[in-house]
Amino acid sequence: MYSYEERMRAVALYIKRGKRSHATIRELGYPSRNALKGWYLEYERQQDLPARSAPRQSKFSEAQKQAALAHYASHGRCVSWTM
Repeated sequence: MYSYEERMRAVALYIKRGKRSHATIRELGYPSRNALKGWYLEYERQQDLPARSAPRQSKFSEAQKQAALAHYASHGRCVSWTM
C-alpha cells in the first residue's frame, strides 16, 4: 500500500513525463502500470487522490457466511463438499 504522498509524487511525475508510464516506473521503482494509470484517472476526475482506499464490499452476507460454517461443521468438516 502506498501513502498519499507517494501516489501524488507518482502522478505528478507521470504528468511531467508526458503520461509515459514506463519512464515514471523506471525512475520511481513503483507502482505497476495499471495502478499508475488508475491513480492518474482518479486524480483527473477529482483533482486530488483519496487519502485512503475505499474498503471492498463483502462478496457474501453474514447470513450466507453463517450458513456455510454451519454446513461445514455438520457435514464432516469437508471443504469440497461445503463449496
